[in-house]
Amino acid sequence: MLSRRILSALQATRPFSTTAQWRNTSSHLSDGEQTIHDKLIARFAPSHLKVLDVSGGCGSFYAITIASESFNGLSTIKQHKLVTETLKQEIEGIHGLQIKTIPQLSPEN
Repeated sequence: MLSRRILSALQATRPFSTTAQWRNTSSHLSDGEQTIHDKLIARFAPSHLKVLDVSGGCGSFYAITIASESFNGLSTIKQHKLVTETLKQEIEGIHGLQIKTIPQLSPEN
């Protein structure tokens, strides 16, 4: 049986990685979130997209979760590289970026 301390450590996660909802709309986004959101929509046509400024509103760290058919058949590293290449200009002005990519099956499958 796990001790409470170990169990608490295992359950401890950063809130932006588990509690934020999927965002398929661009309403209520900060300027930085909106810029990232728009570029990712244009490039990947995602089925799901969440862009969240997790730096307390100063725009220095973003968490992105994106699901797209564009990632099918690619390794996680290649998926992340596609996202970072798309956001190259934005990345130059921020401190950090958390990316979660999810391949999606095409509707025909």
